[in-house]
Amino acid sequence: MSHQASATDPELARRLSRRGMLGVAAGATAAALVGAVAPTAAAAPATGRGHGKGHPVLPPGRLGIQLYSLRDGISTVGFAPVFAELEKYGYDEVEFAGYTQGSAGAITLAQLKALARDHGLHPIGSHVGYYDDNNPNAYTFAQNLTKVLDDAEALGLKHIGTASGPFRYGATVDAWKRAAEDFNTYGEAARKRGMKFYQHNHAEEFSFATDKPEVRLYDVLLAETDPDFVYLEMDIYWAFSAQFRFGKRPDGTPAPFEPLDYVLKQPNRYPLFHVKDGIRDENAHDGYRMTDVGDGDIDYKKFLSKVTSRTHHGRRYHHWQTEHDNPAESYAFARKSSEHLHSLRSGRCGD
Repeated sequence: MSHQASATDPELARRLSRRGMLGVAAGATAAALVGAVAPTAAAAPATGRGHGKGHPVLPPGRLGIQLYSLRDGISTVGFAPVFAELEKYGYDEVEFAGYTQGSAGAITLAQLKALARDHGLHPIGSHVGYYDDNNPNAYTFAQNLTKVLDDAEALGLKHIGTASGPFRYGATVDAWKRAAEDFNTYGEAARKRGMKFYQHNHAEEFSFATDKPEVRLYDVLLAETDPDFVYLEMDIYWAFSAQFRFGKRPDGTPAPFEPLDYVLKQPNRYPLFHVKDGIRDENAHDGYRMTDVGDGDIDYKKFLSKVTSRTHHGRRYHHWQTEHDNPAESYAFARKSSEHLHSLRSGRCGD
């Protein structure tokens, strides 16, 4: 973490100081190991956007990262050096995308949990497949619910979810009602273990039902799932992409929506978020070209500010996970994203 980022965020500076010698020693080891993976990450420029004199927008202790973004490092050098880098960058939490990710060397769940703890990282959630109806032994909620929950419990996760869309039975209203019943089942089972089941969206969840093109499928999911059992992880990038792609019904009539409105209407249903950024591009299929957080056009100062200030206990309920599906340099992405989000201040930029 650069001196600039630490100086502008007293909370981050305090946490890095607290981690102290462990971070220095682990970082030295990690730097030697990850050099071949991200040779220019240390030289990546820190973003200065969002600086101001107001209060930090990012709640303390709530910054995480989806480890899928770092799969190249994990598969090359293993979890330990990656976690050491994340500790240096000021991350608090990690969200898993599988518990091996091609990791260099075998690792048990107990070792993974201890490794995260040793680097000051709290495992907050995990993505698991929804279904594989062709394989009864698949590691999915539908095929192996008990095993999925056992593993999540062993890691001490408070959230366990899927990034699979609810298209198991099709794209009709009734098909999504059936999928919602599945999710209610998984959510009830997770709640009995002290966990929250969640679904992570892509853009297609905001498309329209094939049998009732005036109905947005995401609205069916919200209406048909029990709010006590089923939660949502909004991928903010994909929600804005959906705003671009599905702002009109199939017949061309306008159907605008604002991703933030979904959250503000039911804030307690959104414990987790994916923070990824995009450069607006009307010619791109998704309406955006994915980029590092802080280098794009999504206004995260506005989004985080409204969620944390206008919702009940927003600053201590929501968790923010940075992500980039295919970063040019994964460690540079992780560092720059942390620096940018820690730099955001309430009020106008430059005040």
